[in-house]
Amino acid sequence: MLRAIASFCYRRRWLVLGLWVVAFVGIQAAAGAAGDGYSQEFELDGTESWTAIQLVDERFPERSGADGEIVFAAEAGVSDPAVQAELESLFADVEALDEVEAVITPYEPEGAFQVAPPSSEAAGTIGYATIQFTDGWSDLSEDTTAGVEALVDDLEVDGIVVELGGDVFADQEPPGTSELFGLVAAVFILLIAFGSVVAMGLPIGTALFGLAVGFGAVSLISHVVSVPEFATQLAAMIGIGVGIDYALFIVTRYRQGLANGLEPYDAVLAAVDTAGRAVLFAGTTVVISLAGMLLIGIEFVGGLGVAAASVVLVTMLTSITLLPALLGFAGRAIDKLSLPGATKRAEGGRHGVWYRWSRTLQRNPWPAAIIGFVVLLAMSLPVLSMQFGFTDAGNRAESDTTRRAYDLKAEAFGEGSSAPLIMVATLPEGTTTESLAPVQEAIGADPGVAAVMPATANPDGDVAIFPVIPTTSGQDPATIRTIERLRTDVIPGAEVDGVEVMIGGTTALFEDMSQKLQERLPVFIGVVLGLSFLLLLVVFRSVLVPIKAVIMNLLSIGAAYGLIVAIFQWGWGADLVGIGREGPIESFLPMMMFAILFGLSMDYEVFLLSRIKEEFDRTGDNSLAVADGLSATARVITAAALIMVTVFGSFILSDERVIKMFGIGLAAAILIDATIVRMVLVPATMELLGKTNWWFPRWLQWLPKIHVEGSAEDIEATSVHDEPAIDLADRTDEPGADDKVLVRD
Repeated sequence: MLRAIASFCYRRRWLVLGLWVVAFVGIQAAAGAAGDGYSQEFELDGTESWTAIQLVDERFPERSGADGEIVFAAEAGVSDPAVQAELESLFADVEALDEVEAVITPYEPEGAFQVAPPSSEAAGTIGYATIQFTDGWSDLSEDTTAGVEALVDDLEVDGIVVELGGDVFADQEPPGTSELFGLVAAVFILLIAFGSVVAMGLPIGTALFGLAVGFGAVSLISHVVSVPEFATQLAAMIGIGVGIDYALFIVTRYRQGLANGLEPYDAVLAAVDTAGRAVLFAGTTVVISLAGMLLIGIEFVGGLGVAAASVVLVTMLTSITLLPALLGFAGRAIDKLSLPGATKRAEGGRHGVWYRWSRTLQRNPWPAAIIGFVVLLAMSLPVLSMQFGFTDAGNRAESDTTRRAYDLKAEAFGEGSSAPLIMVATLPEGTTTESLAPVQEAIGADPGVAAVMPATANPDGDVAIFPVIPTTSGQDPATIRTIERLRTDVIPGAEVDGVEVMIGGTTALFEDMSQKLQERLPVFIGVVLGLSFLLLLVVFRSVLVPIKAVIMNLLSIGAAYGLIVAIFQWGWGADLVGIGREGPIESFLPMMMFAILFGLSMDYEVFLLSRIKEEFDRTGDNSLAVADGLSATARVITAAALIMVTVFGSFILSDERVIKMFGIGLAAAILIDATIVRMVLVPATMELLGKTNWWFPRWLQWLPKIHVEGSAEDIEATSVHDEPAIDLADRTDEPGADDKVLVRD
């Protein structure tokens, strides 16, 4: 089928290019007309916290919009007449803005508790006002938030410091900053790898075109599925990486075909029918893994998976359809505009450094395997102390006004002041807010509670809410233990007849989400591992190869998890990557990373092992097959991995902490996978197992045969064999003058 697709795309390249252009224009026009539906909110059906939040939205509609805070410190004291006059003028101007429902200030009874209490070292000098917006976060106009920021900036009074709190005022990274850096780095890497501007431009152009179409698709999907706003950055990170890699594999095989004397048409067919199969297999694995996030049952997490899967799907399709058409336009001119001094080298050959490296490992397989496994296990150890949760403004850089507002509140009211638990109580007929006194007293007596605020009832008097301030921050494990105690012991032991008290608020919602994700993470990982094992079992018709692949992929992912824990949770090198301070690991990140990385590692796994399998089927010599397979793929795998590492690593520049986590985690995992795993553990363990690698029991012979490596003719046409098969014992591996294998156009 792939040969037929490649033939059509090559022969009808103008039509294929035109169809993709039409698809791009059409999807962008549709996305522009519909707008995007990205959300910063998510639902968590079936949990106490989500039920409480919905009840508040229904019975207190004025509180259903987004909120923010104006946090201030006054040397003369909050109650100083001059200070009060300046601040009340500011609050009035803010309340007059469009989309502002109300501003609750410390100068009115409802906000009397919003001044640092006498027990605080900042007593009477720090306070805050709460801004209640009419619209939710995703619908709030940027003009409104910008208006608040402008009013605060205009307030220049000696002795008064004003900062803005709340996510609506967090610093936002200019769109495309990280992506642009990664893209520029990829251009340089491809120029070095190919030595030709034309050859470099094809993978870049294909990836960018696929990314543009994919973004349009994600924008439209956001109206159907809850897609968080930062999903576009995540999708860009993955889309650029896999898009360039997929095209790189195909272009490399195409150039090999030309070097071996094929006509451009035949070289395209051979490239798509060999490397294209590996791309299709690996890309499908990534898409299935990411789409599987929908099974988690959390719309927010499912939206991340769908967004990333959509972009990967489009880039995969452009690689096997648009790229063959572009290769048809390039023809033999693919190596035009070569860099001065650039020499084309054949991929593979038994005089190259990678062949000699493989032979060295094969002479010492035990030390190589033991050292590799020990290194990965050591890097994975921090995973044992991984703490799940959600970070807050306290983890942002001090240059962010929301971080400074957080610090001011923590100084005045304690760490828990930015993570209030919202108690929601149903009031049956005959009860009032005074009926909640026993519950409030019991909650206030808990050692994890700093303060219990007065209760407020809705106009109908059937629901009441009252904030509870914990003694610790929202990301502190102690706060989680406080929520558990209140739910299981304190509230049930103090409830009034007919009154139901639920714990809501962002902190409780995030904790419920963490619990839900942790419950389903083992099942999700088990399903992905099981499906991957079965796919590799069918593709390579071997039992040990997929078992080794699963184990090694788990180790490389575990090592990446360990690095994330060390940096983001323990704070090692936190200043180098620009995070405010250490904190927990976002609960959805391990699941998302696993889905992405397992699919991406399959890319290199299939690309390397399919070449080894080709050589083994051709020669029947396991050791020689491993050496030849590594030699044939090491250079392109190294280039592809370097591109992914650079693209993913560039997202360290992002202002979003979670994007930094994804960037560092994905970059580290790809680097580990392409070096320690592919270049050390795979050849060492395959040498130790010998022909047992390819053991396949008779009772499994009924399984279908899937040839990822393509037809024998195409394999031979795009492979480089510069000498006949030789025995390992006869090899001296002495470097000679013929180490460089030059290839003519």
